[in-house]
Amino acid sequence: MVEGDCAEVGDILSRVGDKWTVLVIVALADKPMHFNELKRLIDAISAKMLAATLKALVRDGMVTRHATDDLPPRVSYDLTPLGRNLLLVVRDLALWAVNNRGGIRAARLSYDTANPLARRLIKAG
Repeated sequence: MVEGDCAEVGDILSRVGDKWTVLVIVALADKPMHFNELKRLIDAISAKMLAATLKALVRDGMVTRHATDDLPPRVSYDLTPLGRNLLLVVRDLALWAVNNRGGIRAARLSYDTANPLARRLIKAG
């Protein structure tokens, strides 16, 4: 069981369990990256969502933002020690998702075929 302030722990889990957080953390595993590099690598994320995710990760101390004094300014993002610690956990989760997506897709199709009303409720929620 989780000890301590459940609201605070829940808030942290909400951030680190977010799909975009996981993808950004894994993308930054090997090297610092610029915003557009991350956007190209995580092609399904909108620029607005990527910016919000990066801002939240910087605020939470998992990512650092490095801006140059050049014109135009160049900004790169890198994992902090806290972010690298999180990477150890979420990398396995992301790998599990990749390795099991076919089975999950098949299970969803089977369930949706057998429960057409439930499928509509799940999509609406």
